[in-house]
Amino acid sequence: MIQPPYISDVTEDIFDQVVLTRSREVPVLVDFWASWCGPCQTLMPILARLAQEYQGRFFLAKVNSDEQQGLATRFGVRSLPTVKLFKDGAEVGQFVGAQPERAIRTLLESHIPRPSDALLKTALDLESAGQREAALATLKDAHATDPANDRLTAHLGRLLGELGFVNESEDVLKRLSPRALGDNEIAAIMARLEFVRMVAGAPPLPELEHRVTANPKDAQARVWLGARYLLAGRHEAALDSWLSVVKTNRAYGDDIARRALVNAFTLLGGKGELVRRYRGLLAAAIT
Repeated sequence: MIQPPYISDVTEDIFDQVVLTRSREVPVLVDFWASWCGPCQTLMPILARLAQEYQGRFFLAKVNSDEQQGLATRFGVRSLPTVKLFKDGAEVGQFVGAQPERAIRTLLESHIPRPSDALLKTALDLESAGQREAALATLKDAHATDPANDRLTAHLGRLLGELGFVNESEDVLKRLSPRALGDNEIAAIMARLEFVRMVAGAPPLPELEHRVTANPKDAQARVWLGARYLLAGRHEAALDSWLSVVKTNRAYGDDIARRALVNAFTLLGGKGELVRRYRGLLAAAIT
């Protein structure tokens, strides 16, 4: 049987070209299988049917692990079937064992570009250029055409909140799917929105700096100041402000400064030198 152009058997000598290079254009799903593997035979027609349905929006690469043991070793395949998803030249997801079609769709949809993603990029570019009202209008138009795009929904809710439309922001964010908060980008967006809420009605940054200078023990001013710093991109100054409250008045605001630090770590991606350093400082402060 002739395979469609978006399904192919892959050998070790062409893997990098067929999988890694191609994954810079569309996501590539790699199915490690073997003829003796019963679950592999169950899974294979599901993957082929999805590839047919998506019509090239992802590429299905099939690797016979018995014949291509070098590839199985290279990618740490210890059980069959193992399915790995590659995007932009790197592995971005995987599952082991036969999975229901719904779970496979969920993995694919989180990485396959949608038409509304182009509008999202346009909106974010507008926002970066300082054209926030135009960005908001673009996000609203895009959301109307694709309300199921969680990244789009999250950015629309964030920008609405930052522009002061708090109630509308809350209504939009209620539409996020249950799986959305498992996405690192969306988790960071939601964390940022918490700081937007934190400073709603708070004094402007210069006034807060003056208050802290005049009274270093003013915990509320330091909490607000940290949020203002974070939203302005002054991350280390924000973390310093909250850490100071943790050290001197941890109980203030139901431990709000410690919670702000943890939320900031999420916003910053949960890794990197700054996050590692302040995780350590926070741990030392609360022990």
